[in-house]
Amino acid sequence: MTSTPLIGTAGLEVAFPGRRGGPEARAVDGVDLDIRPGEIVALVGESGCGKTTLARSLLGLVRPTAGQIMFDGKPFDYSSRALKAYRKRVQLVLQDPSGSLNPRHTVYEAVAEGLRIHGSAGDERAAVAEALSRAGLRPPERFFLRYPHELSGGQRQRVVIAGALVLEPELIVADEPVASLDASVRGEILALLLRLRDELGLSALVVTHDLGLAWNIADRVAVMYLGRIVETGEVDEILTAPRHPYTQALLSVMPDAEGDPVVLTGEPPDPSRVPSGCRFHARCQILASGEAERAGVADACRTQDLPVLPSSGTGTRVACHWATALKASETVAAS
Repeated sequence: MTSTPLIGTAGLEVAFPGRRGGPEARAVDGVDLDIRPGEIVALVGESGCGKTTLARSLLGLVRPTAGQIMFDGKPFDYSSRALKAYRKRVQLVLQDPSGSLNPRHTVYEAVAEGLRIHGSAGDERAAVAEALSRAGLRPPERFFLRYPHELSGGQRQRVVIAGALVLEPELIVADEPVASLDASVRGEILALLLRLRDELGLSALVVTHDLGLAWNIADRVAVMYLGRIVETGEVDEILTAPRHPYTQALLSVMPDAEGDPVVLTGEPPDPSRVPSGCRFHARCQILASGEAERAGVADACRTQDLPVLPSSGTGTRVACHWATALKASETVAAS
């Protein structure tokens, strides 16, 4: 896997106008994130944290307020011609396959649609068959004339994936790709995405609220809260030794988690009213328990903002006053 990013953001911000002249809502509020060729990155967080807006920005569906997106070493080009070419290289896989497929179109028509939009040359029938086969629908000809209602949920999701694969993209953005599927089918779709990564060198950004899914599929994890990445690193490091209290809370409610679950109080703050200090501090179990006070960072948690995490570097990176103080004390003790 090359270290040069296929796609990356620098200081990315997306703000939406406030209601009735109120303050703007900062859905994405300073994000540095990159994805390398052949890498799967899981973007994890609660609903409303900004992860879908970030994904839509990477797809060119939402234009950033500030910051930059780089793709294949070049700044993002929002001209119509460039966007059309870009969307052949970067494809979206949505959560609900039933909503993604036209019920009046056969499987063949659904998969061939992208080829026709982009005016792709070559043998259309062969390309559709190859895409269906790669998506695990074999023999592909058996599915050509079927309609979505004649398929299982897992088969419909495979058709959606085939519709993305037929254009031979370099990156797939998958928004909750298995959330609507039965548990028995989820593993099959995740295994398919991993196989496509290995066989085709395909990159993927998987947007999810489920850290268990991230554990099963991702190379790296980026945990997002109220518009920012608060912890990022290799999947094994993040999920076995999380440093941010928010990541710890998300992991504590997984089915196989040890110890008592951490119940976060309240809802995430309104993105039009981002709190001072650490944006998680009002819900933070570490601050509430007095641990941050004992570490001497409670005031910083409430008043001092944290920098945007860089996308480059190795190891886990965390935006948390308490985790930083704890790491510093451990380093001093070790020396």
